[in-house]
Amino acid sequence: MTRHIPNRPATLNRDPLVLFDATAVPANRGGVGRYVDGLLGELGGRIEIACQLRDAAHFRSIAPHAAVLPQAIGIESPVRRLIWEQLQLPALARRRGATVIHSPHYTLPLFTTRARVVTLHDATFFSDPHVHTRLKGAFFRLWTRISVRLARQIIVPSQATADEVNRYTRRHVTFVVAHHGVDFDVFHRPTPQQIQQVSKEYDLGEPGWITFLGTLEPRKNLPALIRAYGLVATSMAGTGLLIPPLVLVGARGWDSTIEAEIAALPAVARVKTLGYVPANQLSAILGGAAVMVYPSLGEGFGLPVLEAMACGTPVLTTRCLALPEVGGDAVAYSEPTEVSIATELLALLSAPDRQADLSMRGEKRAQSFTWSSCARTHTLAYRRARAI
Repeated sequence: MTRHIPNRPATLNRDPLVLFDATAVPANRGGVGRYVDGLLGELGGRIEIACQLRDAAHFRSIAPHAAVLPQAIGIESPVRRLIWEQLQLPALARRRGATVIHSPHYTLPLFTTRARVVTLHDATFFSDPHVHTRLKGAFFRLWTRISVRLARQIIVPSQATADEVNRYTRRHVTFVVAHHGVDFDVFHRPTPQQIQQVSKEYDLGEPGWITFLGTLEPRKNLPALIRAYGLVATSMAGTGLLIPPLVLVGARGWDSTIEAEIAALPAVARVKTLGYVPANQLSAILGGAAVMVYPSLGEGFGLPVLEAMACGTPVLTTRCLALPEVGGDAVAYSEPTEVSIATELLALLSAPDRQADLSMRGEKRAQSFTWSSCARTHTLAYRRARAI
């Protein structure tokens, strides 16, 4: 059973001193990085941020109310950072007088007298182990079980994640559901000039491309998307219609099949792989797309879907795990198979009125997902952790 903490105004003299461990955030801001940035930019109360040296100026700029504590160089590797978390983070909390430690990415210090809060982002390490490397899957399954047992408050981004973690750990604990938000300064409907500029920079051609946003990893189901795009391109080739390119945006993960899938496409298909793109260009890439396709096999939240909706981009995704919780009736759905993706994508490309309707619905729905609401829920979780 999951209990939502109601949003109530924060009172500073009731807030514990929270040491927020941001040392695990990667330099390139993917989903977890955007969660941490969005949250810290809105958190009030007494917050201190432990971070890597490279991120100190960044966190000072987005969270001027917080004390930023850059840590010694040498914890950039995951192993060294984990050692630092276990040995140095508890000592840092004692020196700073923190009453709560928030670990925002699965792991937490094993030995500390401080109240621990942890964020668990999804349970796909249990439900879909084949989409992760063996080592990564074993690591995060172990730490999920440990964190569920030790943390006083467990924050998850969706009800689906809460249900899945309870299902696989069999602990039947109470979770705090804090939906992610959107940085509307970054993700918004772009101007035609912004779309033309990004199209020219990345050689995308006329607006109306098909796009994907996310890490290029097996969980995102990109081979099925690429094959589905090949079916769509072949179908459109006989109509005389302009075939839009498929634009893949995101850092390279460990899916080694993508290049071979692209190479096997028919000659009429065009795929552009852009790699990591700075956040300030994403709204134009998304906003210039006819459709953003996100055929994931499972998400703890699905932040790219929400960000595309905020840009007024029609979205086609799956009903796997938390994605319907984010998209509601403002997105189109398919099964995570190439035939289903191709069928729904072709239908959407052939229906401008449907695209316009999803654009309007998605942009409106995105407005209800804010980082300020997410931050209020976190603040109440910190208070509850101190009180237990």
